Amino acid sequence: MSPIPFLSAILIFFTSATTSFASADDYNILSAYQVLQQYGFPQGLLPKGVTGYELNRDTGEFSAHWNGTCKFNLEGSYSLEYKSTISGIISKERLKNLKGVSVKVLFFWLNIVEVVRDGDELQFSVGIASANFPIDNFEESPQCGCGLNCNSNSVEVQ
Repeated sequence: MSPIPFLSAILIFFTSATTSFASADDYNILSAYQVLQQYGFPQGLLPKGVTGYELNRDTGEFSAHWNGTCKFNLEGSYSLEYKSTISGIISKERLKNLKGVSVKVLFFWLNIVEVVRDGDELQFSVGIASANFPIDNFEESPQCGCGLNCNSNSVEVQ
């Protein structure tokens, strides 16, 4: 067997294997926020400061990265924490198997495991319970340390 067809077959295999797993460099014209919007979600689900992301468009597996843990409060009612890397599976209007996103309810931190868009609302599930919020609440991305009530001196990434 000539080495040229063999090398061509290997090249085709590696090219097709690497194109289904996209990184921010592959889709540098799309930010993580824009990709989120392509799946029917508002950009405000992700805090500002995403440093990179990976997305397998075939399976929906994704991860997003920050320089550190991102914590903030929303309107004084909920405390949220995003680990430096979050991951899950995204499909149209559904995020499932989420890892790395937590909400403080009373005195307990609970993992948000799923987010589903239902018309003009987003349903957040912590497994045993869920809560719905208007999608308009997520038009703007919160900022680490100060959420949506920020002045220029209150940025926190741990």
